[in-house]
Amino acid sequence: MRKVEVCPYNEKWQTMFVEEARKLKFIFGNDIVDIHHIGSTSVPGLKAKPIIDMMPVVKDINSIDRFNAEMNNIGYVHKGENGIHRRRYFQKGGDNRTHHVHIFQDGSYEIKRHLAFRDYLRFHLEEKKSYGDLKEHLAQQFPYDIASYISGKERLVKEIEAKAIEWYEGERLC
Repeated sequence: MRKVEVCPYNEKWQTMFVEEARKLKFIFGNDIVDIHHIGSTSVPGLKAKPIIDMMPVVKDINSIDRFNAEMNNIGYVHKGENGIHRRRYFQKGGDNRTHHVHIFQDGSYEIKRHLAFRDYLRFHLEEKKSYGDLKEHLAQQFPYDIASYISGKERLVKEIEAKAIEWYEGERLC
C-alpha cells in the first residue's frame, strides 16, 4: 500500500525533472513541442509529495501510443487517459512512485490550467503556504488513503485554480 507523504521542498526535484526530460525528449523526438515541470515539486518552497510531475506538450496526441513500449523500457506504466480526455498518462516507480507524465496536445486547455496553477503559486506566497500546510495536514490525517487526501484538497485547489487562470490570462496580456 502506498503511503501519502508530503515533504518540505527539495532543490533536487528540479534536477530530477531535467534528467527525466532528457529521456523523454530522446524517446519522443520531434513529436515534442515542449516539456514543463508542473505540480507541487515545480514550485520552490512548496511542500509536496516527492513525485515529479511532467507535462510534455506534443504535436499530435494520437501519435503518442506508439511509444508505450519505449516508455515501459525506462520504467513507466501506461495508464491511458486516466480520467482526462485526450491526455496520455504514465507513472514510474510503482508504490514508491517517482514520476508522473501527463502528455497533452499543443493547444489543450489542460496545458494552460496546469501552468497557471504552477505560476500562480510561485508568485502568491500566502496561498502557496496555505496549500502546502493543507497538504501536510491531510497526509498526516490520511497516511494510507490517497482518495481522502485528494478529496480534502479539492475545494482549495478549485479556488486557487479559478484565481490562477484569471491571473495567468491577465499576466500573459502584459
